[in-house]
Amino acid sequence: MSGQAELIDLYCDVWGEADAHRRAEKLDAVWGHGAAYTDPTVHAVGAQELLAHIAGVRDRRPGSRVVRTTEIEIHHGMGLFSWQAVGADGAILRKGIDIAFFSADRGKIERMIGFFT
Repeated sequence: MSGQAELIDLYCDVWGEADAHRRAEKLDAVWGHGAAYTDPTVHAVGAQELLAHIAGVRDRRPGSRVVRTTEIEIHHGMGLFSWQAVGADGAILRKGIDIAFFSADRGKIERMIGFFT
């Protein structure tokens, strides 16, 4: 499981990365070609669409980051975890639960579905 946990943690780091170039590099390390991200506010297909969405979130919440708050439950190539969006001042901005779908080799995320709680 440590490989999938590292993928998830790096994915969470992407949301807090201020530098757009480093953000893209981090996402490239974990995001499969054509992977999709869906939450109540967006459906983004591919890295460029997700990066554009993250940039918009960062514009609205400068200095925020996403922190995984639970262990990752993994089975059948899927992972479930909870997270918090934390503002630059430490305030909790949003909480949620994500479901990650991993590639067959468990080396990339192929789909992420998020729910706000």
